[in-house]
This record gives sequence, structure tokens and C-alpha cells, in this order.
Amino acid sequence: SNRSKIKRLNSKYNRFMSGLSNANIEEVLEYILEKIDNLNEKNNELEFKLNNIERNMYHCIQKVGIVRYNAFDNVGSDLSFSIALLDKNDNGIVISSLYARDGASTYAKPVVKNKSKYALSAEELQAIDLALKTSYSNSYID
Repeated sequence: SNRSKIKRLNSKYNRFMSGLSNANIEEVLEYILEKIDNLNEKNNELEFKLNNIERNMYHCIQKVGIVRYNAFDNVGSDLSFSIALLDKNDNGIVISSLYARDGASTYAKPVVKNKSKYALSAEELQAIDLALKTSYSNSYID
């Protein structure tokens, strides 16, 4: 019916004009265009910030692998360990602690593109391999 059409049209008009009492259509459109400009500016700022965060994330530890083992036959309980901590580009560090009855020795070796210029033990290689397989990176960063 005409009455319901007018009612619908009136509610649409009221929604369109909400918060803009006594404004004409031109003023409303100017207001809306200004809002759109502000939103575009804010969107550009957020995109810039997000790009910076994504770039920085490439250098954060995202891949971790740990191996526990007995370094010496006479010491049980897997108290020795090797842990690999790698970023998105497979750069980082592998740290090993070898536990013996009379103490523990700790070694750190840099890792670049999942390789090290220092000789790596089987356990250190295994820790790096585990880290490469257990990437925590989010797919939106790829």
C-alpha cells in the first residue's frame, strides 16, 4: 500500500539524515565525502603500519625445534639438548647444552639460511630440521 511505501521511504530518509538535522542534501553529501576521505586516509595509515609489522616479523623467531638426548653413555635422563631458533628466512641460532656428571657445556652457533659455518652435530641438524617443519608463521605473511 501507499501508506507502507511512504513509511519505508520516511525511515530511509531519517536514517540517511541521522544526526544531520536541518541539513540539505548537498551538505549531507559533503559530510559523507569528507568522512570517506578520512576513512581512506586512516586506511592508508593502517596499511603502512601493517606492512612495517609484516617486514619486522620476517626477523622474529617463528620456527623452533628442540631435541633432548644423552650426550654421554653414562648419563641418563636426556639432560643434554639442542634448540634451533629461526626466523622466517631460516636465519637464527642453534644452542646446545651437553650435560655430563661433572657439569654442562653450552655452545651457540649462528644459522644462516638453515646452515652454519660451524660444524653441526647430528642433534643440532635434527633441531634445525624440526624447526623448519614446525613453522609458526601465519599464512597472511607469506
